[in-house]
Amino acid sequence: MSDLTIVINLFVAFILGGIIGWLREKQGKSAGLRTHILVAVGSALFMQVSAEMVLVSGMADPGRIAAGIVTGIGFIGAGAIVQARGAVRGITTASSIWVVAAIGIASGSGFYVGAITATIIAWLTLDLLQKAEKKIIKTKDSGE
Repeated sequence: MSDLTIVINLFVAFILGGIIGWLREKQGKSAGLRTHILVAVGSALFMQVSAEMVLVSGMADPGRIAAGIVTGIGFIGAGAIVQARGAVRGITTASSIWVVAAIGIASGSGFYVGAITATIIAWLTLDLLQKAEKKIIKTKDSGE
């Protein structure tokens, strides 16, 4: 893997993670811009390191690295979920962190189509569907 490829993969992760993080930041969520960028870039770097390990030793397994990322992100996600006054909060934040980790894994692997498509789908889900939910709830509450 060339140095330019490494830099491009990390910056793609930075930009795509930043898009989701900016949206969460704009919505006032606890995990915002910096968290999402760091998760995406860290995941991308782990995948690049695992690819390099395969080239160096031939014995490394990138799938195990990806599985480790998913497990680690599960712990971060669990920390984002809290129970307050009988209600569970933070599940969407945990989910957005999980998706951003997958976007980082895809970016680090050079799978840009998947990374960009997932970013668009996540943005649609977090922004447009949130607006639709609010309209539906408002309509339901008003008895229409």
